[in-house]
Amino acid sequence: MAIRILIADDHTMFRQGLRRLLEAVSDFEVVGEASNGEEVCNLAATLKPDIVLMDIHMPHLDGVQATRYIAKHIEDIKVIILTMSREKDYVLEAIKSGASGYFLKESDVNDLIAAIRAVARGETILEPALAQRVLQEFRQNTPSRRRHPELLELLDEREIQILRGVAHGWTNQEIAERLGLSEKTVKNHLSVIFRKLQLENRTQAAIYALQKGLVPLDEISID
Repeated sequence: MAIRILIADDHTMFRQGLRRLLEAVSDFEVVGEASNGEEVCNLAATLKPDIVLMDIHMPHLDGVQATRYIAKHIEDIKVIILTMSREKDYVLEAIKSGASGYFLKESDVNDLIAAIRAVARGETILEPALAQRVLQEFRQNTPSRRRHPELLELLDEREIQILRGVAHGWTNQEIAERLGLSEKTVKNHLSVIFRKLQLENRTQAAIYALQKGLVPLDEISID
């Protein structure tokens, strides 16, 4: 089944060029284009794509505001921010708003294709150069690596183990193999974790785990 994609960017030539590139990929289907944040929210609700490729700087609603709306009001749509902006504040705000990935327009198109497929599988993508900035932010602002006791009231030990795996960047299959579980069981646990912690995706879960000191920052790989 093809991965259905909606492109949101206020530059017509960029949208058209990206559309041609993506439509040449056998398992992709571009279902629409939007030129502003309000339009992408309306089209997302109507077309129900699997993935929205979202620029940040757009009129009416910016990409972060549109991402927040989609994450809150429309189920089963994943957003990849695709932008020129390297500002870590935008990266953090996009992740907090529910984006499943943050990618730079200057990146190789083959890397973007791989990222779209990964996000469609339920993974999260953060370009390594941007991940470095995010981790540096946590190194500066995370005062303690000790586990916060309130986590023990929210999550059981197995859920904490899985959350640690997410923070390490392991896939569901890798977590399952390390913990001796089925991949389906890991997915079910993640759904419960997201609900308990009021998180939207794996990226938010990883950041939460870092903030709570479940995984020392120097153990996290961004390669």
